[in-house]
Amino acid sequence: MRPFRGVRPYLVVLLPLLLSVGCASFEAARLYQSGTEALDEGEVDRAIEELGRAAELAPDASEVHNHLGLALAADGREKAALLEFQRAVELDCENDAAQANLAVTRMRLGVQVEERQADADSRGEER
Repeated sequence: MRPFRGVRPYLVVLLPLLLSVGCASFEAARLYQSGTEALDEGEVDRAIEELGRAAELAPDASEVHNHLGLALAADGREKAALLEFQRAVELDCENDAAQANLAVTRMRLGVQVEERQADADSRGEER
């Protein structure tokens, strides 16, 4: 089961917006599209690189941060993904995909923290 869905529909929304505001935004749109395709193809390193650059060029684009979060999560970097999902939601509280990805990531990290604490407790370590 793939918990992060809805990647492609945002291409339709974001591309015209980015294309309307200049060269840097055009490059951000290109990187967003290419990075999203890389993510869909399982090329996580390339996705992180391209989506990270897109986020630098378009720091206020919620969809870019959400997709960067997806790529980071796919690479096992849940804490970094959490920050990207949080940023995406801060930028657009109606970004349902980012809201869902944020909730899933918070849940995963919460479980991991609880598991580590249970391990520490079983070894008699202090909190």
